Amino acid sequence: MTTLWATIIVLGVLVTVHELGHFMAARSVGVRVDRFSIGFPPRLFTFTSINGGWIFRFFFYHRNKDNTFSWGPIFEKTFGNKQRVGSNTEYCLAIVPLGGYVKMAGTIDESLNDNITNADDELMSKTPLQQVWVMSAGVLMNVLLAFVLFTGIARYMGIPELSDKPIIAQLVPEMPAQAAGLQVGDQILEINHEVVETWSDISTKIHPKPNTQILLKIQRNTDEFDIDITTKYQVAVIDGHIDTLGAIGIIQNYSYRPIGMIEALKAGSIATVNGFGMIIMSLSMLASGEASLKDIGGPIMIAQLAGKTAKAGWAALLTFMALISCNLAFINILPIPGLDGGHIFIIIIEGIIRRKLRIKTRMRIQQVGMAFLLLLIATVIVNDISRLFG
Repeated sequence: MTTLWATIIVLGVLVTVHELGHFMAARSVGVRVDRFSIGFPPRLFTFTSINGGWIFRFFFYHRNKDNTFSWGPIFEKTFGNKQRVGSNTEYCLAIVPLGGYVKMAGTIDESLNDNITNADDELMSKTPLQQVWVMSAGVLMNVLLAFVLFTGIARYMGIPELSDKPIIAQLVPEMPAQAAGLQVGDQILEINHEVVETWSDISTKIHPKPNTQILLKIQRNTDEFDIDITTKYQVAVIDGHIDTLGAIGIIQNYSYRPIGMIEALKAGSIATVNGFGMIIMSLSMLASGEASLKDIGGPIMIAQLAGKTAKAGWAALLTFMALISCNLAFINILPIPGLDGGHIFIIIIEGIIRRKLRIKTRMRIQQVGMAFLLLLIATVIVNDISRLFG
């Protein structure tokens, strides 16, 4: 249950914020928005803005006159407000909770609808700068969300400061230290008869020894004793390269130092930049062969991580949400047809050649992009299922 509600919160907030960026930017330059949808079809319920009020519709399977069943509105109610001027925008909550979209007038979206008349309220009739603003607003909102979350967490929690004392503060479940009977508060005096004075000494002596038996001298209260432990391994990224490190599952002590708003804003900025840095480093590892496409995750991995971070506390969940927001912004700004960056790329090309591309050309480009995105989606789903059952 924790995994379910955490996934709904993470994906719901990220998608809503992203699409809200497109929606507000479109309205700011006079582009008509036909539909604002959270989730992908079929629709579940909608609110449509009309002159004089709102129309609420609930969708489900219903029997047609020819005794066949189809998905459509089974309940409709109008809420009146005679002085209200409607926009005819349909605000929609759909069944498939893996994204969302804003259907703007004068765009060729995922539905490949080419009904473009170059009316004043269509996106294609706006200046290139206005079009870029509308198409980039979702990415900007995701960057802003990540910054706000990182800043808020830093302001509320403070800045973590690690203690270098060689005293165990936490034990990682199902790791050698817990299995060997080590306890919170134990102090490590020696590793393989070499004196340990700081936590850095522990890392220096254990990390180079994955899957290796080591001897620890432990002080517990006033007692000292030796204990044999066989390390496990963990995969980590060191200086942009993957390395295998020895680990026994112990965590050092840390405390949070309270900070002011200025320092929190600085910490939020650094964390946001680091979030994008992690993505760039991951892509460079893919390009160099240090990582493979099998390491890429999708919705199932996000759900699993959302559940784990939610169990660790709200700060961990919000930090995870901020990191995913960085990922969503980075992916969407890539110049791939079908993504926001693909639309911006076409706008730039049209600016360079100083003429509009033909509608058929735009549709072909969109089809190529959709094929690539579907291939990528299939890849991550296969990876997710493999990890789930592996």
